[in-house]
Amino acid sequence: MAATASPGAGGVDGKPRTSPKSVKFLFGGLAGMGATVFVQPLDLVKNRMQLSGEGAKTREYKTSFHALTSILKAEGLRGIYTGLSAGLLRQATYTTTRLGIYTVLFERLTGADGTPPGFLLKALIGMTAGATGAFVGTPAEVALIRMTADGRLPVDQRRGYKNVFNALIRIAREEGVPTLWRGCIPTMARAVVVNAAQLASYSQSKQFLLDSGYFSDNILCHFCASMISGLVTTAASMPVDIAKTRIQNMRMIDGKPEYKNGLDVLLKVVRYEGFFSLWKGFTPYYARLGPHTVLTFIFLEQMNKIYKRLFLSS
Repeated sequence: MAATASPGAGGVDGKPRTSPKSVKFLFGGLAGMGATVFVQPLDLVKNRMQLSGEGAKTREYKTSFHALTSILKAEGLRGIYTGLSAGLLRQATYTTTRLGIYTVLFERLTGADGTPPGFLLKALIGMTAGATGAFVGTPAEVALIRMTADGRLPVDQRRGYKNVFNALIRIAREEGVPTLWRGCIPTMARAVVVNAAQLASYSQSKQFLLDSGYFSDNILCHFCASMISGLVTTAASMPVDIAKTRIQNMRMIDGKPEYKNGLDVLLKVVRYEGFFSLWKGFTPYYARLGPHTVLTFIFLEQMNKIYKRLFLSS
């Protein structure tokens, strides 16, 4: 194959051939969507736990297991997959943009001899990719939060969205198009924290495991690196995530929003629920984020390997 035969062929500058940018974006979205199918019930439990006890009310759920059993009892097996369409759209927009941009920037900043970017540069790449992806994915995020929260409300107070597209249309019609980007700033802030921790720590963990000599570049290495990445991400991002969740689910009371901004959410959580409530539901958050991180990167790595074997091998 000639060096200039395809966008991913490379070779003229000595760098290894890689897949085209369009394929990187596609694989990023597909990897995230595939992971979402498995972890949507955990996402539902995480959102319910973060909203439990809001406004100094008695917590609806004592533990994540209590939340899961309560949802199954009240809403049935189908109920734990409420909001799946919104979760898939979020991944199709947010994750496609995030991982696509991260992969492209990572490869551009990799040295001609294959030397990867340093840790701080990886973090900067991750934050840039995450903030961009979050802005693109905010409408789907708003729909997801509202759809997963609906079942905890009295029947007469539920929004009753049929699917993500029905939610987006109704939100735009009933509350105005700008509402689709409600909570955009905390969503982007969360994404900056998540991606700085997740993507950079994944790359760093994988590199560390490979350098240790005990791992080779296979699924076991990807799994271990992903679990480490998920743990770091959970600890770093929970306070911002709870602010995002509550802003996107809030209603107008007497013409005024429940919260002014993300900082107002954090202050009220600390005042009425206690400082450590900022990390409320650490276990269900990690139970969702950990496996999602694992599955996303495993799917992404495997799709990249298959593509390289089929289209980029000599």
